[in-house]
Parts: sequence; C-alpha cells; structure tokens
Amino acid sequence: MATFVLIPGAGGSGWYFHRLVPILIERGHRAIAVDLPAADPTAGIIEYADTVLTAIGSHRDDSGGDDADLVVLGQSLDGFTAPLVCAKVPATMLVLLNAMVPRPGETAGDWWGNTGSAKARVEKAEQDGRDPEFDPVRDFFHDVPADITEEAMTAGEPAQSDGPFGAPWPLAAWPDVPTRFIQGRDDRLFPLEFQRRVVAERLAGIVETIDELPGGHLLALSRPVELADQLERYLRAN
Repeated sequence: MATFVLIPGAGGSGWYFHRLVPILIERGHRAIAVDLPAADPTAGIIEYADTVLTAIGSHRDDSGGDDADLVVLGQSLDGFTAPLVCAKVPATMLVLLNAMVPRPGETAGDWWGNTGSAKARVEKAEQDGRDPEFDPVRDFFHDVPADITEEAMTAGEPAQSDGPFGAPWPLAAWPDVPTRFIQGRDDRLFPLEFQRRVVAERLAGIVETIDELPGGHLLALSRPVELADQLERYLRAN
C-alpha cells in the first residue's frame, strides 16, 4: 500500500485527479489530491509546497500516523513544487507527470524561454498539420472524454496567478529520492521529443528514461487507469 500525494499543475485544482483517486483507493492505496492557492498572487512555489505539506500532515493525523510508502506526484507546472515537498518529507518516490523540470535558481517564468518550449510546441503542431496557435481546449482536452471536458468547461477556467512564476527554485540540487518521469506521447504543450531532451539535460543520472503513456497533457483525466497501472509498476519495481 502507498499514499499518493497528487499535486496538480496550473490552476491548482485537485479536481484534476478526481478520476485517478478512486482507482488508487480501489486498489488498496491512499490518495491525497491537493488544492493549491493558485488564485493568490502572493503564493509562490514555497507556499504551494507548504500547502502540500499541510495536506500530508492532516492526512497523517486522520490516519493515525500510518507510515505507508509516500509517493509524491507533480503535474506540469508543479514539477517545481513536488521536489520541494520531497526535500521536507521522507518520500519513497517522486513522480513527474508531463512536468516542468527546474534547475537551481531558475524561475518557472524563465523556464519557458530557457528550454525553448514554445518553439518545440509550434514545431510539433506544424509537423502534425495542426494550427500552431495555442488553444487550451483543443490542446489540453483533445483526448479527454466529452463529459469530463464539459464538466471542466462548466466550472470555468481556474484562476492562476503569476505568484509561482517569479521566485527562483530554491534547492541547490535535486532531492535524494528515486525519481520517475511519465510523459503523454500525445502531449501538445510539452511534446515528447522536447521532454526527452529536457530530462536528459536536467535529470541526467537521476531519471534513466521517460516512461511514455498514450494520451495528452491531462493524463489523469484522459487515461486514469493507464496512469494508475504505471504508478503501481513503479511501486513493484521499487
């Protein structure tokens, strides 16, 4: 059994994991889908990490301090946050999901230009014969079931302040915890080949390989069973 701490990307809504959580629970695990203070302009990656740590502490209090293996997962933007959490708690594993990989001292705002992500996204769209102009519905929800997409559209676009984009990533090095990287091979925001390059450059000697899954940027919404399967494969291998 493991306790999965699930950190969403931009927008900060734990709803992003609402299809994954019951699958993990049915398989005998625990799952904490964290809501981040994304609308708060004063909240940056430090405050995001503190929010996650508070959620972990509350869960431990509720579960009587059970020491189930702790797996921290960071989606997209919160590839910046998840390692900060792992530097504070004894995690068994850190999983990055379609994630941004920071370097020491780098801000999330600078990451885009430093990695060339926009150029990679446009080139991949043109290669696939798609309109390179970014459209959040078309590029994020292209493989998400229609009813889930409708639910998201009804709720409206989640607020995301500039708070987490300005502060330098504070760690001097990657935390000493086994790290895995899951990438949707159909991700239109961070194309697979782009992520292979970034991970090879920034996590050399830490992540041996990217593990591909079918699907796009929102894998927890589009492919929750496949994602749960991959997470359990990591547990068995660990």
